[in-house]
Parts: sequence; structure tokens; C-alpha cells
Amino acid sequence: MADRPPRLEGKVAIVTGAGSSGDGVGNGKAASILFAREGAKVLLVDFQEDRARETLRIIQEEGGVASTLQGDMTKIEDCERMAQTAIERYGRVDILDNNVGISQRGTVVEVSEEDWDRVMTVNLKTIMLASKATIPHIIASGGGGAIINISSIAGLRAHSSTPYTTSKAGVIGLTFSMAADHAADNIRVNAIAPGLVYTPMVAPRMNDDLRQYRTEAAPLKTEGTGWDVGYAALFLASDEARWITGICLPVDAGLTAVHPGTFTPMSQQTRY
Repeated sequence: MADRPPRLEGKVAIVTGAGSSGDGVGNGKAASILFAREGAKVLLVDFQEDRARETLRIIQEEGGVASTLQGDMTKIEDCERMAQTAIERYGRVDILDNNVGISQRGTVVEVSEEDWDRVMTVNLKTIMLASKATIPHIIASGGGGAIINISSIAGLRAHSSTPYTTSKAGVIGLTFSMAADHAADNIRVNAIAPGLVYTPMVAPRMNDDLRQYRTEAAPLKTEGTGWDVGYAALFLASDEARWITGICLPVDAGLTAVHPGTFTPMSQQTRY
């Protein structure tokens, strides 16, 4: 069988949140590396550019093409600078992978108005602003494109983190609307809903017992990582997914397929 061409050959991708908050590989870092392995030129955007530089080092060691950019995706001017930088460095934009996000625990009674607004801004508004700035450049590039928004299974079912859940449900609704709005532009827009993956963002809150409990909560009973989310993003970004738009893809070892009663909420897992 003949070797296949790289799945993203000739394409330019922007990944926001392209670094990891600690040792290991998060969702954005994994997607960035996989995009580059499959032939894309990747603009690695992160609020803390040193995190993106670590992703860049891995890509360059593997012979890929990428560069970094510091950017605050809560600001439209930074989002516009991001999109323009991709055009200046690589000549086009085909893929936008929105990974920026934070977590926040609490009910509507417990959460402060300030924290609520912060979560909505970071988890939801950043996707709107990054897409607003990038979509005109994807259209101008002439070949259509793909946008992947990172949500969470918390946006699909009850969770102990109400602000986070609300923001991630909003990401799914935004994805559906964007998919309908930009189908005529040949831009596919999909969401990924990661489950209880083990990434640098959650690692500081974990111990061995809690990691094992989370692993056993889902039917497959295996621990997910940023690579699992990254491979899903790679598929949705590729032409193999050319007929897929407006979906939310759970990457969760089957957790959303089981009855909620079989899963103990995070608020009850703190005993570990």
C-alpha cells in the first residue's frame, strides 16, 4: 500500500491555548503537535508565550513548521493580531482550534459575580472573539476550513462546577450556531467534549486514588489524556471529516453513555 500524504498538508492552523500549564501534554499542546506532524504550519498562541515555546520545541525537533505568539484571547485586538500574524507568516488560514479555558467550582449561590463573568469571558467569549477575527481570513483563503471548539462533558450533564458547566454548554450552542452561519462559506464548525482526561490543568488537584476513581467511572475504564482530545481535533480538522459539521463529539471513555447515577459528581470525590 502506498504511503498516504500528510492529512493536513498545505494547511495553516491556529491553536489557542497551545501550551500546557505544567509538565505533560494538554489538549492544545497535543493538537498542535499532531497538526504539525500531519503537515500543517501551526501558529501557537498562548497568554504565556513560554508555554507555547515548549510546544514549539517539540514540533521543531520533529521537523515540523510552527511559531509562537503571545496573545490574550479575551481582547479582540489580540485576536485580530493573531489572525493577521498567521497571514503574514504563512499566507493563509485553514484551521482554528480554540482551547482556552479555566475551571471554577460552585453553585449559583456560592459563585461571585466577578468569578462568573471571568469564566464566561475566558471559556466562551474567547471562542467568539477568536472566530470573529479568523473567519474572514479563512474565507479569503478560498478553500474553506475547519474550526474546533473545546467544550466539556460538563456542558452535557450536571456537574458540581455550575459556572464551568454553563460556559461549556454555551460553547456547544455557539458551535451549532456557527456551523449553520458559516456552512455557506465551506467552514465546518464542531465541538469536542472531553471527559475526565488527565492533563496538566487538573494534575495539581489529583492524587493516585482520585485518578483511579476517575478512570473507573467510565465504561472503558482507561485514563484519557490530552492526546485523545488532540487526535479527535486532528480528525475534525482534516478532509476526512469534510461532511461533518455542527456536532459535539464526546471524548470520554463512554461516560456520557451511562446513567448519571453510576457516576459520582466531582463535589463528592473530594474525599480522595
